[in-house]
Amino acid sequence: MFSKNKPTDATTSSKPEQAHGEGGPPPASIASDASASLPTTRAKPPASLLAADLTIVGNIKTTGDIQVEGKIEGDIRAHLLTIGESATIKGECLADDVVVNGRVIGKVRGLKVRLTATARVEGDIVHKTIAIESGAHFEGSVQRQDDPLNASAKPRAIARATVESSN
Repeated sequence: MFSKNKPTDATTSSKPEQAHGEGGPPPASIASDASASLPTTRAKPPASLLAADLTIVGNIKTTGDIQVEGKIEGDIRAHLLTIGESATIKGECLADDVVVNGRVIGKVRGLKVRLTATARVEGDIVHKTIAIESGAHFEGSVQRQDDPLNASAKPRAIARATVESSN
């Protein structure tokens, strides 16, 4: 159909392809290989959800995010730990960010700890920053530390408090 010796139209040429490095674009196979080796920005995976009908006896450890709606008897370590309103955790909660909407019986350690109005915490809290909403129930001590995730760090301040709202 097409002849190598003679062009069939104005867009077809008998010139050989230029090799990469001689001023022309790289062949498609080289271009796709180069882009495949470039670092890609990965989307953050969604939080792992532990459903309300789930009961776990044992420790949980992840570098990702966890949202707990069920019951856990054991320690939890995560990047972001969200304890849902229906959740009950009997054990230590340790995370960069801890949001408590449900019940925790045990120590809570986090860079940022937030107890919402529906939170029920029976245990000590070690934090860098803390927020306790009106209506939260908390019984235990509060310790501020620059590095609350390090169990051997020295506390900055200690306070014992029971916080309840009349709402």
